[in-house]
Amino acid sequence: MSLQNASIKLTYFIIGGFDTVKRPVAVGVVMLITYLLAVFASMVNIIFIVSDKQLHKPMYLLICSLAFVDILYTSSATPTMIGVLLAGVNTISYVECLIQMYVYQVGATMEMFSLTIMAFDRLIAIICPLQYHSYLTNTRTLVFTYIVWIVACSFALFPPVTVAPLPHCYLRLRYSFCDFAAVMRTTCVNPEKYFNQVAILSFFVSFFTFTFICLSYCGILFFVKILSNNDKKKMGSTLVSHLICVSCLYCPQFVIVILTRFGVVLTLEERQGLLIGTILGPSLVNPFVYCLRTKEIKSKIFKIFRKVTTAG
Repeated sequence: MSLQNASIKLTYFIIGGFDTVKRPVAVGVVMLITYLLAVFASMVNIIFIVSDKQLHKPMYLLICSLAFVDILYTSSATPTMIGVLLAGVNTISYVECLIQMYVYQVGATMEMFSLTIMAFDRLIAIICPLQYHSYLTNTRTLVFTYIVWIVACSFALFPPVTVAPLPHCYLRLRYSFCDFAAVMRTTCVNPEKYFNQVAILSFFVSFFTFTFICLSYCGILFFVKILSNNDKKKMGSTLVSHLICVSCLYCPQFVIVILTRFGVVLTLEERQGLLIGTILGPSLVNPFVYCLRTKEIKSKIFKIFRKVTTAG
């Protein structure tokens, strides 16, 4: 539904991004299961860390913060897509759409910032192990995290502030939820200039965070030779965990945000698949990686499991 010759006053959007997807109900069921698992796993991490004072340390506070970001990020868009696929609710109000766009951008930005802070934490822990607890106290970690949240919330204002004053000629969203590209394509203006502006901002944030993470890896690897074998194993486990989370987040984002600006053409299904993977992938992988690869959290899970098994 559209009016191409005149702008219209919008009160809602029609979400039409899944019209060409085969077996959308099956996709919705998979997304629902994945979403529930991601939220549950993140909640387990948060509860374990908050309830155990022995885990009130910078590294675990950052894991707890990442779990909260995962819940925010995946909850920003996934319920809308599930509602379309399973319940047939394919409309969203204009105000709710702008709010969803903002929350999604905050979540996406905080995912990158959170992984960057965690890389910095591991760099200090390995390079300066004796001074680690004096350099990174709980208070400093929390203050730094708050500052990063403020910066992320400021960056995320750009897309909705850009879209809000523009006239709209279309009601139908081309994609599966209210991301910037979908809403921009409903406006009456040529979106390329605005896409390039957001691409530059996204590239700046992605390049800064990814470069910092890579440099932290280089710094850690530089100090490998002076570590004991036991420390090398701990370092390897930490890097593998972090690298898995970084790969799940940056790989699809790199294709969607950067390569498409350099001429790579994606079909609607390919773009939506990458977008869904960007949202659900990190939110599902992150908590399980840190549950299963963090000794203290893993031991707590095994203790609870043994108690349940014994009681049964």
